[in-house]
Amino acid sequence: MAITIRFGPADPLNCRFALSPVWETQAALRALAHPPEGAPHRRWAREAAPLVRSLPLDALWAVMPRHGYTPDFLFPAPAGPTASFEEEIARIRATDPGRAEGELARALACTPGAAGSAVGRALLADPAAAVTTLAAAVTRAWETLLAPEWPRLRAVLDADVAHRARQLADGGLGRVLDSLHPQITWCDGTLRIARPPRHHRVLAGGEGVTLVPSVFVWPGVAGGFEAPAPAAVLYPARGIARLWSPPRTDPRGALVRLLGRGRAAVLTALEEPASTTALAARLGLAPSSVSAHLSTLRDAGLLVSCRVGHQVLYARTALGRALTDGHLDDLEETPPTPPR
Repeated sequence: MAITIRFGPADPLNCRFALSPVWETQAALRALAHPPEGAPHRRWAREAAPLVRSLPLDALWAVMPRHGYTPDFLFPAPAGPTASFEEEIARIRATDPGRAEGELARALACTPGAAGSAVGRALLADPAAAVTTLAAAVTRAWETLLAPEWPRLRAVLDADVAHRARQLADGGLGRVLDSLHPQITWCDGTLRIARPPRHHRVLAGGEGVTLVPSVFVWPGVAGGFEAPAPAAVLYPARGIARLWSPPRTDPRGALVRLLGRGRAAVLTALEEPASTTALAARLGLAPSSVSAHLSTLRDAGLLVSCRVGHQVLYARTALGRALTDGHLDDLEETPPTPPR
């Protein structure tokens, strides 16, 4: 079983990356409702469990089957890397009730007995009210579960996009698509996703595919594969395994003696590109202190910075990586400048 998306001549030119707070909220809820084995989010799920029990999510659970279809209107096409939750949820609230009715019926049919349950009957009896109810449930889940963690989650997603941008520069779009996930392959103009159900889609008009990194979709992939919805793929972002791990605030002694404890902690924490806010949250330091350390490390040639959307991300240079890894001998020796 596989999903295949056939590209036209102009489609590779219009592939893009986007972030979606609404998609991530729903991926988090699915991870809670149907937790995969060995999930890297067990610590988060354990802490979130009491909060989840206080949320009115019955209607949302009903249309989120373990296997099968989830209403497309709950996943508005991501507008770009800086779309806000408020913008996306407004598009859900504006869903036409006629469209909602068909998609809700299809989703409920994926779970035996769901359409005949009290929740299912209420959703189908008044699709306009169902849209309002589901949008409110997604909003409560976002505000309670994800918004407090969004700077940390956003840092992981931005770092993934920055990594893919470097891949694009080094090896082109084919290298990017081939490396997204083991289930995703790119060959002869076709993007193949090894997962049920079977779909075949031929893109028209050069719309391309929107690639959406996610923290919570692990270990699989998801997305919008059926027309008329825009083609989009939700894939696990890099760096998820370290997301909930305790901060590394005690780098090797030699590095501390060389740089000072604060700057050493910042340099060591940059295993993936990150923003000032994300590093401050990860290390438990004031953003002003982290900003000062980043400036010093960048001036010393240990970091570089680049702007992604509205954020500035910092990453180690080759010298910074060699210093943290203890491999200074691997750097090519630069001849000394002769005296004048």
